[in-house]
Amino acid sequence: MENDDPIKVRVGTFFVVMGMGIFLLFVVSDVADMVEFDYFFVSVVLLAIGYYFRRKKAPPPPANRFAWFRGAWGKFKGFGRPKGKGGGKGKQESEE
Repeated sequence: MENDDPIKVRVGTFFVVMGMGIFLLFVVSDVADMVEFDYFFVSVVLLAIGYYFRRKKAPPPPANRFAWFRGAWGKFKGFGRPKGKGGGKGKQESEE
C-alpha cells in the first residue's frame, strides 16, 4: 500500500495517535481513582502538535458515490410541475 503523504503529515498522524493513546491512559487513571493529570497535559500537547502538522494534508478528491442519486432526485423534484409556475404572488405583482 503506497502512501503519498509528505513526511510532515505522517509525523502529525503519529502525534495525534500518541496523543489519543495517552488521553486514554488519563481516562483509565481517572476510572481507577488515581488521577494523573500529567497524562492529560501531555496528550493535549501531542494532539496540538499533531494537528499543526496534519492540517497541511490535502483534502481527498470527491468520490461521487451518490452522483446517480443526485441526478435522479433532481429529475424527481421537477416532475409534474410546469416550469416557472409556482404558487403565490411573484415580486412584480406584490410591488403594484
